[in-house]
Amino acid sequence: MLTPYTRREFLRTAGKGLGLVAFASVAPRFLTDSVLAGAPAPLKDMPVMVIIQLAGGNDGLNTLIPFEDDNYHRLRPTLGIKQGAPMHRLADNLAFHPGCGKLAELWKNGGLSIIRNVGYPNPNRSHFRSTEIWETATDAHVNGDTGWVGRYFDAACDGQGSDPAGVHTTGILPQSFFSASPHNTFGLTGDAGRGGKRRPGAQRGRLPDSAEILATLNDAPPPPSLAGDDNAEYLRHTLMDALVTESRVQDILSKDKPEAEYPPTALGQSLRRIAALIASNLETRVYFTSHGGFDTHANQLGTHARLLTELSDAMAAFQLDLERRKIAGRVLTMTFSEFGRRPSENGSAGTDHGTAAPLFIMGSGLRNNLVGQAPDLNIEKNKDITFSTDFRQVYATILRKRLGVDPAAILPGRKFGELDFL
Repeated sequence: MLTPYTRREFLRTAGKGLGLVAFASVAPRFLTDSVLAGAPAPLKDMPVMVIIQLAGGNDGLNTLIPFEDDNYHRLRPTLGIKQGAPMHRLADNLAFHPGCGKLAELWKNGGLSIIRNVGYPNPNRSHFRSTEIWETATDAHVNGDTGWVGRYFDAACDGQGSDPAGVHTTGILPQSFFSASPHNTFGLTGDAGRGGKRRPGAQRGRLPDSAEILATLNDAPPPPSLAGDDNAEYLRHTLMDALVTESRVQDILSKDKPEAEYPPTALGQSLRRIAALIASNLETRVYFTSHGGFDTHANQLGTHARLLTELSDAMAAFQLDLERRKIAGRVLTMTFSEFGRRPSENGSAGTDHGTAAPLFIMGSGLRNNLVGQAPDLNIEKNKDITFSTDFRQVYATILRKRLGVDPAAILPGRKFGELDFL
């Protein structure tokens, strides 16, 4: 058996169930050795960012409850969390959902910042388009070709060794990672899904990662970056990167012993694996995972309670694991969702697509645990709240104060004021 030299040969072989690691025993040994030998020493103090997508549109008003606001109860006569419920009070007229006890504890101990009422001008209520806006960090009327994390890779990760700049657990490369220049990225499979996969895009200048190669097993045409005379060369290059990375990742995960007990949920196990990779001193700068199911148009109460409990328990276990491994100071975790839900409940015991919602920043060394203005709920039924914090202000703050790059080089269009949580 020979290492496959054409896309067709690779896909035909991989389609028999062999996968990438099966090629390790037949790949030229000198190639894998040379890649490993060329990797620089790990940067032990390098900052790392972890992104958790709350896919579907998280209901911010039942996540952070304005329990003394009469308008909240007027707009949600049955879905509103009543004042007598066992919620986790944070401040006057503000409480975490009953399922978010561990996040509330993190908040009280200074390990969590809440950024309130986050959105963007001219909001779009399409799941796909609004997610695209968040991931590309563009204005609502602009279609971006690159993601905000990908532009960070372009600005700060050129010349990195063989370790991937980004790792995701979402089955297909997140649009956040799309970049103008090729960067090594890697997809962990078998973890959390995004509630629907996007086919590999024809992004100019980007090599597909291992997950994307495997995602094209059905006679799909190759992206333009793999077409023409360079197809075989690109394929060999990408395959060798994927072989070396997957072999190393599997070795790390098989030997790792977490320092905290993770819940047996998809998100919990994704974060367990991410913690293991961070602790191994990979040079990876950004990790991306997803927690789906937040599109709660009907029967919201039970579903939302479960999702928030899973989020709270997984994030708390992850932070505890990082602290016990003594690497928490390097890691900042951020959540995002494509939009919030409408303040008014609908006729199906749920909520429809809305606009702004809170997001969470988890880590050590946070300056303020409550940032931004509360949403104004003095509105008519079926109207949307108006955002008060642009999500790109959050990105700009993280880029400058944690990742050490100029936000103006990453965020197009205009300068975004930074926030006081770092």
